[in-house]
Amino acid sequence: MKFESRKPPSVSTNAPKRIFIVEDHPVYRRGLTHLIESEPGFSVCGHAASFPSALDELRRVKADAAILDVAIEGANGLELVKHLRAEHPHMALLVLSVHEESVYGPRALRAGAQGYVMKREADDVLLQAIHKVLAGELFVSAALGRDLLYRIVSHDETAGKSPIASLSDRELEVLELVGQGLASRDIAGKLRISLKTVESHRLRIKEKLGLAHASELIQFAIRWEEDQKGV
Repeated sequence: MKFESRKPPSVSTNAPKRIFIVEDHPVYRRGLTHLIESEPGFSVCGHAASFPSALDELRRVKADAAILDVAIEGANGLELVKHLRAEHPHMALLVLSVHEESVYGPRALRAGAQGYVMKREADDVLLQAIHKVLAGELFVSAALGRDLLYRIVSHDETAGKSPIASLSDRELEVLELVGQGLASRDIAGKLRISLKTVESHRLRIKEKLGLAHASELIQFAIRWEEDQKGV
């Protein structure tokens, strides 16, 4: 995404829509702010880089919409979506992430988001998504929309799903952290859960993915993390 400025097609007589950004990369956050504020009728009312600061700031400022990444400091972005949906039921929530939409898109929608956009998409796509969610509509890519529709009409929730899709949100989060090189004790500290709980998650992950040993889990997790980052 290049964050190119756009010339305003018209001037809105309505008050600007206030948009809050949750993004922990400063350079990307600045570019995103510039893009949003170049769009007529949009205004960035604040930003946060972590789960706790996002909750705190959004209790102080009035926002019409929040744009957030799946990967943020302090927690999984899907958990933040759930918290924000509970605390701010009328706020539009849009997830913007590098993570593959076929895996994370449906999870984000189930958590309470109204849209999911990959960071590799063009600026116009992101702006269209913001307009859609602010209007109370859902936004996903055409490919993800077709996949979700097929699952509904075929009554097959497993259609087109990868083995990763069988993991719970927490199990997926643990898999990501394993792929980042964290040991079980470090994962427990980061997620604020017990070491025993982490080991239970790892066991279920291995069972669901058909992995026999811890070494296979680590290798799978590393490859998965690399694939998500496009390495």
